[in-house]
Amino acid sequence: MDAAASDSATAASEVVLAMWQALARHDWDALKTFLAADCLYVDMPMPAVGARGPEDIVTRLRLLFDRLAGYQHHGGQLVSNGADVMYEHSETWIFPTGEQGTLKFATVHRVIDGKIATWKDYWDYSSLLAFIPPNYFDSFGTEDMSWVFDATELV
Repeated sequence: MDAAASDSATAASEVVLAMWQALARHDWDALKTFLAADCLYVDMPMPAVGARGPEDIVTRLRLLFDRLAGYQHHGGQLVSNGADVMYEHSETWIFPTGEQGTLKFATVHRVIDGKIATWKDYWDYSSLLAFIPPNYFDSFGTEDMSWVFDATELV
């Protein structure tokens, strides 16, 4: 890898790690600064409920995180080839009803001009179902879902 490619990989990695640090602090305003105006965020097990753009992405994230009693991000292996950054990490979620569990992720980001343009989270849906409270998703039906972006044809 030449020096320019190495600098590009380092810069993209720094953007991704800084975004994850903001998410871990639940600093939503800071998190938005790392996302491109048209950033696409997709949980790959559910591409039909993606989000696009910093405001809608934060709205989607808060739908989950604002319902938790506790949250901890666990860093892991990060690999970059320039614009593309892959991050293996996990999150521990603690629910107000006492259930808790750790969900493992492989996340793929594309960083363009210093901003995250694509954010794809890969995780196992059955692992999540093993520790969330029963009927957890039922309450989502009463929330504003105007942020939903169907990314099925894009990923």
